[in-house]
Amino acid sequence: MLNVDIPGRGQMSFDHLVLDYNGTLACDGSLLPGIEAKLNVIANDLAVHIITADTFGKCRQQCQDIKGEVIVLKNPVGAVEKQDFVHSLGSERVVAIGNGTNDKLMLAQAALGIAVMGSEGMSAEAMFNADIIVSSIHDALDLLINTDRLAATLRQ
Repeated sequence: MLNVDIPGRGQMSFDHLVLDYNGTLACDGSLLPGIEAKLNVIANDLAVHIITADTFGKCRQQCQDIKGEVIVLKNPVGAVEKQDFVHSLGSERVVAIGNGTNDKLMLAQAALGIAVMGSEGMSAEAMFNADIIVSSIHDALDLLINTDRLAATLRQ
């Protein structure tokens, strides 16, 4: 569990981290450098779930050493499926991270939605459904490792 006291908002408690894969954790199907190590640190506090359409067919192999689970979407148009997955975990205890239009509903559903601007870009719909926008996945994960940054961003 990850607990963060947000001035003006109060205590936020999270049990799950749900992440999009391609465009968020990976580029062209390959996991970005340094992501595995950060996710394994976060996995000490949060259950890690990587949910993907797996466009390049490499996600399971690329993520085999990450302490978490990979969920491959049944439908390539996966926005509702991602939202339903977040809801099934208990939305109020979920942090979601993504960049694409198919992430917009999970970003809105989660207690904390973080949109990432990576080399693939970020859809405007993802941006408008997020609580926080960051310039890289490393910045997003660092918010969860150093929660003082998260509190500073969300304070009222």
